[in-house]
Amino acid sequence: LARRYVVGDGVRQDAVEAAHWCRKAARQGHADAQNDFGVMCEHGHGVPQDDGEAAEWYRKAADQGHAPAQNNLGYLHERGRGVPQDHTEAARWDRLAADHGHPQAQYNLALSYAKGEGVSQDYVSAHMWFNLAAAQFPASEVRNHELAVKNRTLMANKMTREQITEAQNL
Repeated sequence: LARRYVVGDGVRQDAVEAAHWCRKAARQGHADAQNDFGVMCEHGHGVPQDDGEAAEWYRKAADQGHAPAQNNLGYLHERGRGVPQDHTEAARWDRLAADHGHPQAQYNLALSYAKGEGVSQDYVSAHMWFNLAAAQFPASEVRNHELAVKNRTLMANKMTREQITEAQNL
């Protein structure tokens, strides 16, 4: 019902009503709703903008293994929005989501390895995660796919042939 109010499917489009129904589902433990309500809080859609509350809802969903929420929580930790800025914690959440095949988390984790933020700098791991992200981004996300390919190439330019082979094997 919340999603219907978001897009106006069979009901008038209404962000406040969408947030009301999304919050109800989130409070009942629905991981998708918890993540969606976190997004509403983060961006101020139908509710006042509040990064701290967004982080709370993301964490509830993330603790259930919800990859988009894990990615969102990693993003907040990376930026220090609603939670303390902590690159190690950001990389931890990104890794959990990346392991579930979430392409944005794979890309974010690759950046962490490339820069050595929150993890030890490791071009082999960065190359591997950029490669996985490039393969996972849907066709509708051409720009993200292109960025992953570009950054994978930048990593390859800093690596030996053996390292590139290792990254591809991983």
